[in-house]
Amino acid sequence: MELAENIIWHDASVSKIERRQKNKHHSFVLWFTGLSGSGKSTVANAVATELYNRNTANYVLDGDNIRHGLNNDLGFSEEDRKENIRRIGEVAKLFVDSGTIVLTAFISPFKEDRNTVRHLLEKEEFIEVYVDCSLKECENRDPKGLYKKARNGEIKQFTGIDSPYEQPVNPEITINTETSNLQECVTSILEHLEKKNWI
Repeated sequence: MELAENIIWHDASVSKIERRQKNKHHSFVLWFTGLSGSGKSTVANAVATELYNRNTANYVLDGDNIRHGLNNDLGFSEEDRKENIRRIGEVAKLFVDSGTIVLTAFISPFKEDRNTVRHLLEKEEFIEVYVDCSLKECENRDPKGLYKKARNGEIKQFTGIDSPYEQPVNPEITINTETSNLQECVTSILEHLEKKNWI
């Protein structure tokens, strides 16, 4: 506890409000959650491209990419998965504070962990985007060959196979990548943001 007692928060000289004013848009998190292979990263990056074309400051935090660096010390136990999401939540909060729109693409299978991130942020700074796609379709796609490995017992604690995925109850946005094409999904998200006057 001695370390925590000697750490003092320093307020930034430039506020979040000032950064938003300079960027001319709101800053917030678009939290994409869904099974592996559902299309989270694909949709997040397509939305990011559209936002970039509209001159908005944005950045994509992708699950696999983050595990190459920041979270390369974590495995896939329930405890490590929780820590993975906790760290991402803290990083996402920093992006929001910088006036940036951050798009996160993580399976994030547990409701409790997603809610923890939501409560890290202020009101009107977190949008949960449920990327709905059936397990059967995700397995058919299997872009990384992970489902096959999981079915063969080569990967343990794989979400949807031997580890649960807790579907969002009241996500702000639901897109179905099984029944809608990529552009339809992107348009749906952008329209939601436009209605809120966030972009």
